Amino acid sequence: MQTVNEQEADEKEREKREKRYYFTGMVTGIFLAVVLVCGGLLVRSILRDKKSGAAVETSVINDNSTAKLKILQDTIEKYYLEDVDENKLEEGMYAGLLDALDDPYSVYYTAEELQAIHEKTQGVYYGIGAYIGIDATTGYPYVSKIIEDTPAAASDLRAGDLLYEVEGENVYGMDTSEVVAKIKGEEGTDVNITVARINGNSYDYIDLTITRAKINNPTVSYKMLDHDIAYIQIVEFDDVTTDQFTDALATVKGNGMRGLILDLRGNPGGNLDTVVNIARQILPEGMIVYTEDKYGYREEYTCDGKRQLEVPLVVLVDKDSASASEILAGAIKDYGIGTLVGTTTFGKGIVQRIMQLTDGSAIKLTISKYYTPNGYNIHGTGIEPDVTVTFDADRYQEDGTDNQLEEAQRIMEELLAD
Repeated sequence: MQTVNEQEADEKEREKREKRYYFTGMVTGIFLAVVLVCGGLLVRSILRDKKSGAAVETSVINDNSTAKLKILQDTIEKYYLEDVDENKLEEGMYAGLLDALDDPYSVYYTAEELQAIHEKTQGVYYGIGAYIGIDATTGYPYVSKIIEDTPAAASDLRAGDLLYEVEGENVYGMDTSEVVAKIKGEEGTDVNITVARINGNSYDYIDLTITRAKINNPTVSYKMLDHDIAYIQIVEFDDVTTDQFTDALATVKGNGMRGLILDLRGNPGGNLDTVVNIARQILPEGMIVYTEDKYGYREEYTCDGKRQLEVPLVVLVDKDSASASEILAGAIKDYGIGTLVGTTTFGKGIVQRIMQLTDGSAIKLTISKYYTPNGYNIHGTGIEPDVTVTFDADRYQEDGTDNQLEEAQRIMEELLAD
């Protein structure tokens, strides 16, 4: 078995081949993909012919591209070594169109992948019970969190494991939605996963077989700590998260909350409307976030301040706190109503929208940038914490001690003592 480093070298060559594959497929599917998008409107630019003054439509769909398409298709059928799965090739060409944007956040979803996304955001799905992120260093997906009382929790899978293979297929460079779609399946069926677990300066490769089950997706958890300090963790901003957070906040208030620690570590983001609705439960009156698209259109999301949090607030963040997490953390920092503890956030200051097509598939496109209340776009830079604390993974593995949470508690106790 190759190591992660060796695999990265091989994957670079694979990516070159895939670029050629996607180009072949992309040309084949351009007509259907463009006609389907946005209810059949053609994506085009209008130019003025210098001689005649007439408007001329230019598009990737033209006589040359369709002719080349036919040549490529015939060549594949005549010379390609293996039998071609036409459905897979068709889906690949649509994915190639989005891949040509060179934007990792703009992707094509098959109808099955879109359905899986809808199930997850609704709070119930069939899988193993693990949250997946992308490791910035290796490019591999990794396990960011394991849900309690799930098949993943009962297995040897651990938070921090790199996902190396799913059903024998290397998953290097895949979008999280692709990986999740491969792991999910019918209840009671098995999924075979190979993880790379760091061991000193190398990796141990571990094969796991996990039986899928119905997973209830709790995106919010909470508890009371010493000195009437409440702790609320949000792991994602899904459709179900607003109600879960509202219930959690009401419960800790009823338990005599004097201060709140809000944990956004490992939270990759999610639904913009969800994070805005949660922000309206803790922020003062004013701007939460605003977005701007390529035409300069600005959309503002505001708070009336009627439910502003009235107790001290500490927010835990790390390198995997991204997107919607950064919207909430950025607003809290701009208003100065909380202390951010941990490490610099991911730095994703752009917004995507999923647009469903008439055949059940969809595209997710980056459509705008977002800005914090003070006008900062943190894309590529992230948000610096007020107090920097690096997570001590070794200590956590040894005895379960969370040194970042300990620091957050210490700061909160000082705030309560003032």
